[in-house]
Amino acid sequence: MEIAEILPFIAGFASFLVAGGLVFWILKQPAGTKEMMEISDAVKEGAAAFLKREMKIIIPVSIAMTVIIGLFLTPSNGIAFAVGATLSAVAGIVSLKITVKAAVRAANLSGSGLGKTFVMAFRGGATVGLVVPAMALLAITGLYMIFPDPITIAGVGIGASLIALFIRIGGGIFTKAADMGADLVGKVEANIPEDDPRNPATIADNVGDNVGDAAGMGSDIYESYIITVLAALLIAALIGAPNFFLYPLLIGTSGMLASIVGVVIIGSKNVKDVMKPLNRSFYVSAAIAIVLNFIFITQFIGESNAAYALFGSTVIGVILVPVIQKITNYYTSYKKAPVIEIAESAKWGYASLTLMGIIKGMQSTGPFMITLVIAIIVSYSLASGAAPEGEDPVLYGIFGTALTAMAMLSLAGIVLSIDAFGPIADNAGGIVEMTGMGEENRKVTDEIDAVGNTTKAVTKGFAIASAALAALAMIQAFQFEAAHVFAGVLDLDYSLTNPAIIVGLLIGGLIPFIITGQLINGVSRAAGKMVDEVRRQFKADAGILKGTSKPDYAKCVDIATVASIKELWKPAIVAILAPIIMGVLLGPTAVAGLLMGAVITGILLAYHLANTGGAWDNAKKLIEMRGEKGTEIHKIAVVGDIIGDPYKDTAGPALNTVIKLLNTIAIVFVSAFVAVLAI
Repeated sequence: MEIAEILPFIAGFASFLVAGGLVFWILKQPAGTKEMMEISDAVKEGAAAFLKREMKIIIPVSIAMTVIIGLFLTPSNGIAFAVGATLSAVAGIVSLKITVKAAVRAANLSGSGLGKTFVMAFRGGATVGLVVPAMALLAITGLYMIFPDPITIAGVGIGASLIALFIRIGGGIFTKAADMGADLVGKVEANIPEDDPRNPATIADNVGDNVGDAAGMGSDIYESYIITVLAALLIAALIGAPNFFLYPLLIGTSGMLASIVGVVIIGSKNVKDVMKPLNRSFYVSAAIAIVLNFIFITQFIGESNAAYALFGSTVIGVILVPVIQKITNYYTSYKKAPVIEIAESAKWGYASLTLMGIIKGMQSTGPFMITLVIAIIVSYSLASGAAPEGEDPVLYGIFGTALTAMAMLSLAGIVLSIDAFGPIADNAGGIVEMTGMGEENRKVTDEIDAVGNTTKAVTKGFAIASAALAALAMIQAFQFEAAHVFAGVLDLDYSLTNPAIIVGLLIGGLIPFIITGQLINGVSRAAGKMVDEVRRQFKADAGILKGTSKPDYAKCVDIATVASIKELWKPAIVAILAPIIMGVLLGPTAVAGLLMGAVITGILLAYHLANTGGAWDNAKKLIEMRGEKGTEIHKIAVVGDIIGDPYKDTAGPALNTVIKLLNTIAIVFVSAFVAVLAI
């Protein structure tokens, strides 16, 4: 095995070692008082109960899919599916366990100032940020080394996407049902503070932060990484240049090593503005990744115009991350004009605040899409223009765009680290409130949590953009695979004069709206049950609001768990069956249209939902920072935040996973289409 083939394994294991060191450091820090540990243990037990129930569904489904894919398609794809699914679940579980342990310690450190609290939350998030992409890099590299033809391991994408979708949807419905129930009855009706221990839904809300934001995001980024590498490998296979196969894996290696450096340079001294060390950490990682990408391509791929052009595509991918960060930050930060305008609109009532949030969320899609279009045009033009004589410039152009997506995802380690500290800070704030640690401690956790809302929105934008770029490569790979499978059976016409393409575009464009409706409706039904339970407890025992009786937290956790498990099936079934049914009825041309239609509407809708929800949340926090808690304006802002909850934490994040699942299902099952048509 050559050094270039060993480097991804070295980077992955180095990431595990650093993450292990961070875990050791976290566990050495004091966990706090007995009361704090009781709350933390209750959250941990609730999260474990949710995952246990979800795994009872996930494991049988995964086994059945492994057998179906392995027996009826190819054994290697069955194995790849099992690997992808297993590690997606592991990514969620690891994320969950680390954030629970870090949250209680961050709460305990909140009395020591912003710097120490921030570093605890960040290092907890960084553990997740380093482990999850490392697992993805090692999984896809190992599979590729065993099965060198990428089409034979495309099942890894289905496994990663399907389980990520289950965890994302289940966790998203759980967290928002609990959050909405707690806010509607606690803050709006009973006029008690957020995370007040008298609220029966408080523990469920804290559990939800972990199963939705931590476990869900861990699985999401793992799946995004897998799909993006797979897309690049599939296009490299179509080009047929042996050296190019290694480059996507080497890009992952450079990003992994760069992320390690970015994590270790974060310290607790002189932290006054949390965003400054986070930005510094990212820019250092980005610079190192660019340098390593250049070294790797010149040393292991060779020096040529094509190689330099492909390196240029990776630079675009790295640059794309801070650009998306700036756009998302502008539309979701409580320091920027859009959120300030939303907060100001609360003076004129509920309708005004709701409309202003929707307007700003819609406006945010414009700069985002323009950025993506520029990245696609430049990366495609660079790579296609440098294609060697006699080679297909179209494939080289698509490969350049795929590498742009890969360069973005290569920085998943540092991006996820910056994201994952958000739910830790949120949970820490809940523990501070429930144990009565004081207003100064709560101010520290609130400041970190407000930044966390923005960084979570940034990570969602990051995942959405990567989904769009990877999907373009996957669609091209699907067309070439369909041409191979259907050779001599069917002439494939992908022009807009083909009615099948038009039908596919329309149905594909519809799917994100159907799934968004299903998800928000699911959250609404689950939240309704939570509201009824909280009201019942307040009515049945007047001592709860007086503080003389203890609420039944476990009942609320159970309601959220049962409701979320019940609701996650519908979107998953739509995403799995839509490309298969379309392929069987109308053939691969209709499927190509479906995939493109889903990408076009899916990424715009997902970004709108994520930013609208994030802006409403931070508008509420801005009003709280102004000292207006409990006022009519604050109640209006709370309702806006409640509406935004399923937007940003359930529907929005699920859509980018849906887009990628549609593509991987189409590629893996394309041989089934021809079998049915032959009959």
